[in-house]
Amino acid sequence: MTTPNSGDTVTIDYILRRTDGEEIANTAQVGAQEITLGNGQIFPQIEEALTGMEIGDAQTVSIPVDQAFGQRNAALVMDLPRANLPPEPAPQPGMALQAQTPDGQPMMLQILEVGEETVKVDGNHPLAGEDLTFDLTLRAIKPKI
Repeated sequence: MTTPNSGDTVTIDYILRRTDGEEIANTAQVGAQEITLGNGQIFPQIEEALTGMEIGDAQTVSIPVDQAFGQRNAALVMDLPRANLPPEPAPQPGMALQAQTPDGQPMMLQILEVGEETVKVDGNHPLAGEDLTFDLTLRAIKPKI
C-alpha cells in the first residue's frame, strides 16, 4: 500500500461544490492539479484525506465555513469614490480590483455596483460564508526527493 506523506507531490482531480451542491470548480475543465503536501497549499482536511489514500482512491471531504474562508464580513462591503479608481478600464460589476489595506497588505475587491460618484466593492473572498465539499481522486504520487 503506497500512500503519500508530507513533502510528496500528489496529482489530484477534484470537484468543488457549495453547500447547495452547485459545482464551483472541476479539474475536468482545467486539468489535474499538482500539490506538495505539507506546505500549506490546500486546506488541512484535504491534506489529511490525501495522506490516507492510494492512487485511484476517491473521497469526499467537507469543510465547514469557519474552516474554509470564514463568514461574510459586512464591513468589507464598502463604497469607494470613483475618482480613486483609474479611468481605464472603466469599472464594471464583477470586475476585480487590487487595493491595499491601511497596513499596506494587498486586498482583492470585487465591484458590485458602479454609480456616478462611487463604486460599491466587496472585499470578502468569493466563497466566504460557504461550506465547501471536495470530491477528490488521487491520480499520482511523486515522493519527496
